[in-house]
Amino acid sequence: MKTTTFKGRDFLSETDFTKEEIETVLDVATELKRDRAMGKYHDDLLRTKTLFMIFYNQSLRTRNSFEAGMTQLGGHAHYLDPGKIYTPALEGKEVAYSTERVSDVARVLDRMGDAIAIRCYGDPVDWEYGGAHNLLLEFARWADIPVLNMEDDVYHPFQGLADVLTVKEKFGGFKGVNFTMSWAYSPSVHKPRAVPQSAILYASMLGMNVTLAHPEGMELDPQVVSKCEEYAQAAGGAFKVSNDFEDSIANAHVVYPKAWCPTVMFKAPVGEDDPKKSMDIFNQNKSWKCTRELMETADRNAIYLHCLPADRGYEVTNEVMDKTSGSGWQSAIFDEAENRLHVQKAVMSLVM
Repeated sequence: MKTTTFKGRDFLSETDFTKEEIETVLDVATELKRDRAMGKYHDDLLRTKTLFMIFYNQSLRTRNSFEAGMTQLGGHAHYLDPGKIYTPALEGKEVAYSTERVSDVARVLDRMGDAIAIRCYGDPVDWEYGGAHNLLLEFARWADIPVLNMEDDVYHPFQGLADVLTVKEKFGGFKGVNFTMSWAYSPSVHKPRAVPQSAILYASMLGMNVTLAHPEGMELDPQVVSKCEEYAQAAGGAFKVSNDFEDSIANAHVVYPKAWCPTVMFKAPVGEDDPKKSMDIFNQNKSWKCTRELMETADRNAIYLHCLPADRGYEVTNEVMDKTSGSGWQSAIFDEAENRLHVQKAVMSLVM
């Protein structure tokens, strides 16, 4: 297995890697997961290495899976709260004695550690779509060590890896798997696009039959959709967009309903910077909710996925989220959450 091409590379978007490289990441994640279950540890892989983690947003799974992963590989993760340091900011968005230019922060951390991981979306960049991804690109420009995307406003590549590893474990592969990524109702409009966009990019790249379902007004980035169409054609899968919630779930093997914000939530030129109009669109589509009755229309052995945290009672019912045993379709959300640990260990091992 050739892995030398990963060393020193940033992991900011799945589109920066080939299908074969992503398959290598999944193979390494599977091997590390299997070895740990058998009592074989790899605490020498990243011995004495340091990961700096900068969280502009709150986190449960991401922070703990990265910290645990670094510990299990023999390294150490430093948690950095932007509010407790001089907040890294782009040129032109600096505030005296409150921020520090990204170029300076990146070069300082570069001298002290082995990788920088960043989570940033939404309020920290004033809902300017792409603003957070540009922040990560600026870190990568100035740091010679790898920069890892723990979720920005365009991509969530590690969540997407966990999604497809879970699919591979449940179905043995990707060919012929019907993957539905659907919008679902939430009482909060503060939901970035990153999770659904990474999910459909990986699913189409790996050759699944992908359906993106959402009400009108909830369209995703057209460049992402175009890339999915390109991936599907190259991999021999399929990609389509539907505005029919129930039809999109019928016969699906993977059911992934999750809220994301409408275009109007973002600042111009992408949107209108209008949270009230965004909430109006949400409230017109409260019926987009994953229920047991809906799951019964999917494939008999379908799995329900969600990146978590889910808005219980709004996006999904308790009986769907908690059905992890018995016959028929299952919720695989906790397998999916665990797989964050394994895919992140794989990427860190490869690039660090």
